[in-house]
Amino acid sequence: MAAFSLDDVGISVKRILRNAPPSALYEEAILHDTGSHITASGALVAYSGHKTGRSPKDKHVVRHPNSEKDIWWGPVNFPLADGSFKVNRERAMDYLNTRDTLYCFDGFAGWDPEHRLKIRVICARPYHALFMHTMLIRPTAEELEAFGKPDFVIYNAGAFPANRHTTGMTSKTSIDLSFEDAELVILGTEYAGEMKKGVFTVMNYLMPRRGVLSMHCSATADPATGRSSLLFGLSGTGKTTLSADPKRRLIGDDEHCWTNKGVFNIEGGCYAKAINLTPESEPDIFQALRFGAVLENVVFDDEDREVDFSDTSITENTRGAYPIEFIRNAQIPCVAGHPTDIIFLTCDAFGVLPPVSRLGPDHAMYHFISGYTAKVAGTEVGVTEPSATFSPCFGGPFLVWHPGKYAELLAMKMAEHRSRVWLVNTGWSGGPYGVGARMKLAHTRAIIDAIHCGALAGASVASDPIFGFDVVTQCPNVPPEVMVPRNAWKDRPAFDAQAKKLAGLFRQNFAKYEEGVSEGVRAAGPKI
Repeated sequence: MAAFSLDDVGISVKRILRNAPPSALYEEAILHDTGSHITASGALVAYSGHKTGRSPKDKHVVRHPNSEKDIWWGPVNFPLADGSFKVNRERAMDYLNTRDTLYCFDGFAGWDPEHRLKIRVICARPYHALFMHTMLIRPTAEELEAFGKPDFVIYNAGAFPANRHTTGMTSKTSIDLSFEDAELVILGTEYAGEMKKGVFTVMNYLMPRRGVLSMHCSATADPATGRSSLLFGLSGTGKTTLSADPKRRLIGDDEHCWTNKGVFNIEGGCYAKAINLTPESEPDIFQALRFGAVLENVVFDDEDREVDFSDTSITENTRGAYPIEFIRNAQIPCVAGHPTDIIFLTCDAFGVLPPVSRLGPDHAMYHFISGYTAKVAGTEVGVTEPSATFSPCFGGPFLVWHPGKYAELLAMKMAEHRSRVWLVNTGWSGGPYGVGARMKLAHTRAIIDAIHCGALAGASVASDPIFGFDVVTQCPNVPPEVMVPRNAWKDRPAFDAQAKKLAGLFRQNFAKYEEGVSEGVRAAGPKI
């Protein structure tokens, strides 16, 4: 492996492994990363320490005159003074310069050459280098030779804490992003997902400036036409499961952009939840966790070298990262035509929303900005009702602009390319959680199939009296009695009360976004 230097950025470590192959990173991990193992299937097991998930309250964006008017400051983007960023950057560099070996990975974000970014990752753990090897788009030998100056650099010194006395720090963890310096500095967390989502946040800032819509969604393509379909949805809505469609080609499972040419995946890999993973429940993901993949924070048996995916003693957020080409029906390169259909998935535990509704432009923007799903009641004594969860644009923690910016781009592209928009409820029918039953997966798959084949484009609809969207009343292979939620409830007055309650939660949530959207979008909210 040729010698590589980072002297130009102030890193004097002599042994730097740049774009080392997975086999070399495996060796480094076994030798130097405490707790690393190789599973029977060949995946590398690694542990992220005391942080096993993202730290959104410790994420900061440098407040700078060049970008501060663009940024949606508040509960997602916490401002940081440039001086504090420089202190943390220096702290990270000092730590990295104490290492005997550093790992550097140069790769791309974005499969469209016109819009891709050159990303450089500098880190002290081979596990982090292998993770970004899977998640970024891997350059060819010729592309690596011509890589040149990166567009963006990640300094991952996560094993070293931030100084809590530095102005603006909220804890010993700090994830600091400077758009002007084109750098991300990580201190106090070794959770690999911070790097992945840092790149996504950068794309969420830069792409809308070019008129490109960045999206937190999965995407599939029709192998016959090349046209795509987008699936948005928060955790638990079925996005990953419904994207695994053998009749379609997988473009990507999480992060995409919509340009004037079509859709492209931002990433070169997938980062899937591994909790309760089985070959029966998720066969494509299960077989992808082999040599070259990373399993994060899973429980491992030293004797048979098998992973117990049901064991959550370390964390419920166990994860597996693997190159997208490990999925059998992946489309390489990960690009497709304009979407025929855009699907918002929600798991409505209140039992109010229909199995499928058709959304016009204003309703589409309203529900895109709302990003609704619901979680079932927890185990706390006395808690018996579902709780509503809203995340703007189905990816609130990673937005940079006001949600209205992304919604306007969506509406513009939707109109230009005549994309249909649907709200699909994978949650409860016939009553709320504890009374009704969850929609059968077979019925939801039938709805998605009917959307993709165009069967629902001209289907009969009825306007919902509270939410205002068009409820599809008939769908092939779905019982008609479940298509209109009120008809599926035995207690109709209870349904009416529940619908008004959910409508009130929507209105209460949307109030914080009203100043950034049009009157038409505001009027698309539910009527009580």
